[in-house]
Amino acid sequence: MARDDDRAGIAERMKADGTWNELWNGLDDLDPAWTEEYLSSVMQPYESGVLSPQVVQLLCIAVDASCTHLYAQGLRRHIRAALDLGVTRSEILEVLKLSTTVGIHSINLGLPILLEESAESPAPQTPDS
Repeated sequence: MARDDDRAGIAERMKADGTWNELWNGLDDLDPAWTEEYLSSVMQPYESGVLSPQVVQLLCIAVDASCTHLYAQGLRRHIRAALDLGVTRSEILEVLKLSTTVGIHSINLGLPILLEESAESPAPQTPDS
């Protein structure tokens, strides 16, 4: 027999347990069926059992701390959940260090362009010239 919270849907369960992202409110208002499908997909790693809960939380920390996401509320929630699951501060710190490498792409992309463009441009005149 299905429990009441199973029938309520993922969005309602997330709202009830405090894991709902308020940024999803508009999406849920405009298209609740699509929101349920999306959340079902997102929640699969949590519910599949393939990855340990500790690993799932560490991956969520990496995503929320990455420069392309930077979601402080989620980061705080996942760090707290990881600590509650026995993940150490050192393990979390290593994940945070790894997540900073996402930003290295800025220099990987920009530096070759800078070198190429500066090689094609005359040297700028300085006040001493």
